[in-house]
Amino acid sequence: MLTPQGLQQRSDLLQAIRSFFFEGGYMEVDTPLRLPVLLPESNIVPFASEDWYLHTSPELCMKRLLARGCSQIFQICHCFRKEESGRIHQPEFTMLEWYHKGWGYFDLMRECEALLALLCRLLPQMPGLSSEGTLSWRECRISLCQPWDRLTVAAAFRQHAGVEVDEVLKLGIFDEVLVTAVEPKLGRERPVFLYDYPVALGSLARCRPNNRQVAERFELYIGGVELANGFSELVDPEEQRHRFSLEIERLRGEGKDAAMPETFLADLALVGETAGIALGFDRLFMLLMGYSSLAEAMPFIIEEL
Repeated sequence: MLTPQGLQQRSDLLQAIRSFFFEGGYMEVDTPLRLPVLLPESNIVPFASEDWYLHTSPELCMKRLLARGCSQIFQICHCFRKEESGRIHQPEFTMLEWYHKGWGYFDLMRECEALLALLCRLLPQMPGLSSEGTLSWRECRISLCQPWDRLTVAAAFRQHAGVEVDEVLKLGIFDEVLVTAVEPKLGRERPVFLYDYPVALGSLARCRPNNRQVAERFELYIGGVELANGFSELVDPEEQRHRFSLEIERLRGEGKDAAMPETFLADLALVGETAGIALGFDRLFMLLMGYSSLAEAMPFIIEEL
């Protein structure tokens, strides 16, 4: 549970983030937390809310706003994911999500660098930051000097796990190897963008034009912590429908309910070329404060209610 001083520092971070996006020409939006149908994602378990669901991210509604003609939008909101609890997971958490029309995923990587650079200038009092531009978190001292590292998923698995990514996919152990062998080694000296995921693990991201085996998806790691997940967005309704069909088949095979988000697909063709990203606000605050867990970075956690 945060002290009044911690609450003020959390508030300062919220204000600094908003100033970054307002100065960049973004519009802040707010969308419903409760929806009749969610985007089908077999790796995420939603909470039911009577016969609807609490959203797991604001993505569905934010993309529908892009289809209406919005071009640069951001949102800071609470999201809900069942079966997620631990040192850096909570079932209710705060998400920062933003979209920029006309951009691809490399543009978002550069904007992440710019966002953190501004936060370091505006919030030098954050305990995890030093005047030399380094972030101290647990046993890591991480240089935030730009540019940050970029590492493909294939190269990361070879370098840190000694295996080929195709091999772990065939064995069905991608997540296990990522979490145990790869993630702990990412971003320990400087932040790293892990990019070009296998297309099967980027159901909402477009394929690379010159290599349809990989999706234009990245995750940002700092100190071994996954902080953000970004895409060049897939905006082809037919391809997206096909990918959703595969996800729905997996979910139903596990005895879970799932439905095709028809209103989302109807709007998708109107979105146009876009890049979007979700960043864990609580995790960012945890890192900047030098806290070791999310429980220290949030006003309340579920055990305190």
